[in-house]
Amino acid sequence: MTVTDTAASAATSASAADAISADTGADDASARPPRVALTRTLFLGGAAVLLAGVFLLSLWVGARGIAFAEIWEALWHADGGETSYIVHEMRLPRAGLALLVGAALGVAGALIQALTRNPLADTGILGVGAGANVAVVVAIGLFGITAISQYMWFAFFGAVVVTVIVYALGSIGAAGATPVRLTLVGIAVGAVLGGFASAITMLHPTSFDDMLRWSAGSLAGRGWSTLATVAIPIVIGLLIGAIAGRPLNAISLGDDVARSLGANVMRTRVLVIIAVTLLAGAATAAAGPIGFVGLMVPHVVRWFTGPDQRWIIPFSAVGAALLLLASDVVGRVILAPQELEVGIVTAFVGAPVLIILARRRKVSTL
Repeated sequence: MTVTDTAASAATSASAADAISADTGADDASARPPRVALTRTLFLGGAAVLLAGVFLLSLWVGARGIAFAEIWEALWHADGGETSYIVHEMRLPRAGLALLVGAALGVAGALIQALTRNPLADTGILGVGAGANVAVVVAIGLFGITAISQYMWFAFFGAVVVTVIVYALGSIGAAGATPVRLTLVGIAVGAVLGGFASAITMLHPTSFDDMLRWSAGSLAGRGWSTLATVAIPIVIGLLIGAIAGRPLNAISLGDDVARSLGANVMRTRVLVIIAVTLLAGAATAAAGPIGFVGLMVPHVVRWFTGPDQRWIIPFSAVGAALLLLASDVVGRVILAPQELEVGIVTAFVGAPVLIILARRRKVSTL
């Protein structure tokens, strides 16, 4: 190990130790300066205000041009007219779903990166996306289901089942479900399911268009029923993620140190996996596999929050919701009157960012 690596590791441990000392009631001198916390709180509030602005913009932008004054009037005074219908039945649930799905993907990414201690991990290593994908392929290819409201349940069920299988296989042996074992098992299971999904697609070419449309990741055509269906698991997952910040800070110092600080390592891992499954499973079921959001946003957030999960998790929720909602707006206008799926837009945004990160060697540590 080089001197630089040693210094970086020490800095990371020191930052995490600061977070732990604040959690465990350590001396005030070791606590994080109030000015830093105030700055981060103000920045988070500013991001929330920006998110509200983009939310209103998403109600305004669409295939049909409507004056913003009409949008605003219809938003607060539903009169049953055409504009009111467009706002309340088409754009409002779509924008709300973008907020929920974005926050879910951001928090799920932050949690899985903290759990595996890998700053470039995403929910795919637990097989969540692969499980949802193969379930939808089966629903469309074998059962002929094409309605979003129907195959969404297949996607969520597939995500949950595959995650349970990955965790069960990774728990075999005396060592238990370590981050490395979960990662390896998840990648292996995902590869097998990917091959299975490809085989079904080849055997049922008539369903290929429906499968391709779902796999691109889209918020179009989702209404209040979709939003209501995924709201409960996403909210539960977000709540679990919010309370997992402190024990994850302890686990970042190592299992033995975490136990000495009073953290229940196994319980925390199980809760985090449950939260990731609920968040990523519901988000994928509702909008399809949207890449880069859960990987990129927590990674960028960590640049200015450090390794403290108490800040990473809320910042990731707001940042990912902002990214997904803005990407959806861009997708509506870039090829107007046609729409570009939000999953394609996030891929165009995320891929260059990751390339820049790799070239500059600014991979944030955990």
